[in-house]
Amino acid sequence: MDSVVFVRRGQARRAQTLLVAAVALALAAAPAGAEPESGHAVRLLGEQVIPNDLDFQGTRVGGLSGIDFDSRTGDYVLISDDRSERNPARFYTARFAVGENGLGPVEFTGTRPLLTPGGTVYGPKSLDPEEIRIDPWSGDYFWSQEGERTDTVLADPSVRITRPDGTFAGELPIPDNERMQPNSGPRQNLALEGATFAAGGSLFLTSVEAPLLQDGPLATTTAGATSRITVQTRTGQLLAQYPYTMEPVFAESRPQPDLGMNGIASILAVDPVDPAKVLVLERSFVFGVGNKIRIYEADLRGATNVLDAPLGNARPAAKRLLVDLADVGLRNIDNVEGMTWGPRLPSGERTLILVSDNNFADNQITQFIALAVR
Repeated sequence: MDSVVFVRRGQARRAQTLLVAAVALALAAAPAGAEPESGHAVRLLGEQVIPNDLDFQGTRVGGLSGIDFDSRTGDYVLISDDRSERNPARFYTARFAVGENGLGPVEFTGTRPLLTPGGTVYGPKSLDPEEIRIDPWSGDYFWSQEGERTDTVLADPSVRITRPDGTFAGELPIPDNERMQPNSGPRQNLALEGATFAAGGSLFLTSVEAPLLQDGPLATTTAGATSRITVQTRTGQLLAQYPYTMEPVFAESRPQPDLGMNGIASILAVDPVDPAKVLVLERSFVFGVGNKIRIYEADLRGATNVLDAPLGNARPAAKRLLVDLADVGLRNIDNVEGMTWGPRLPSGERTLILVSDNNFADNQITQFIALAVR
């Protein structure tokens, strides 16, 4: 791993022993089966839609699958899931106002290609970017990509680290059970998608979008499915992995049945200090029907650690619904994949910013949504 990842190596070493103990205590503090607290209320502040033909600095803006807010600068960073097919794999920076009067126009302020360790751009279909997070310690970007599974290629998913100028700065290890093997590991295009910092930046959490091959079938209209959320230190030490049960597919596809899915598109720490609670964005799409986007608050305390074990009868994380976007008054709900906490409102409410991935399709939209969360 590049030395830049360890710019605070001494600080990380001093903190790591305490960190591992604190995480173990925090995640074991609640009794098995404890339910997250209720009482949140969510309301829509506003939305903005970006034209599908928007050109910015010679790139086509689209495929925005991850977003994060830098409270120090007021900027947002967004990652495109363009697999270097239209333009080199890249991220954008943007600014927009969020307040009681709604969500202001989105102004893109910069873009950079993601670079390989050798300093070159990634070749076509050599990666599949999904989530991006700003390191609260260094300002670098940690981002997930899904790898590849075909009849001839097995490429592992990964978490990579990029400096704000786009240069490569390192890579975190992934659990062995998330490696692409012929009969195990993630499914094609359903691998590492969600990611978030937690515990003040000391921890990095990731999620796979759908069950690993060894963990059972995908969600259907009659049954949910179980994914995994992994907890590791910012320097890579794997600490734990917890089951998370997704909801069944919300409707039957039409006219042909069995063409619906549900998966985890993004995760986000609820509190910057608490390592146990995360928001989980479940994104469901059904052919002939559309999208359903639900955000849950999951509590990892009391869940079974399955880092080196099959799911078996493991206890999943407790969860409660925070918001179903169908209930907030949006006219359209597209393929929402990214979420981040934005600035706090004068009322004390937090803002939750969402972005949709238009898949570079003419019949989809790039949609920015701002919610107020009490």
